[in-house]
Amino acid sequence: MKSNLQFVLCASFLLIFAGASHAQSASAPSDASMSAGAMQAPSSTTKSDRALARAVRHALSRAQGFNVSGVFVRARDGAVTLSGTVRTADQIRQAEDVTRSVQGVTSVSNKLTLFHGGNG
Repeated sequence: MKSNLQFVLCASFLLIFAGASHAQSASAPSDASMSAGAMQAPSSTTKSDRALARAVRHALSRAQGFNVSGVFVRARDGAVTLSGTVRTADQIRQAEDVTRSVQGVTSVSNKLTLFHGGNG
């Protein structure tokens, strides 16, 4: 009986501590949002950011010989970040050129890498 009570008390303490350590007010920025390379929460993106990312992705999908399936596009106030993988080095340059040609793009951070295939 005593060990069951200790177990319940320890479990309760851990749950309360875990909940309190992750609690955060709505107005306080999270540590992740404060770091330079952190991904922003979907709710923090504006309609114009989403529209710009869609426009860039659409332009990439229409580019001759370019496979957009492994490319991720993020936009924030006109700054576009490309990440993911492509098959050739020429496609890395092509993606950046196409992205720069889209109206509303002010800068491009090209983090695309070459896809080498396989699982490792």
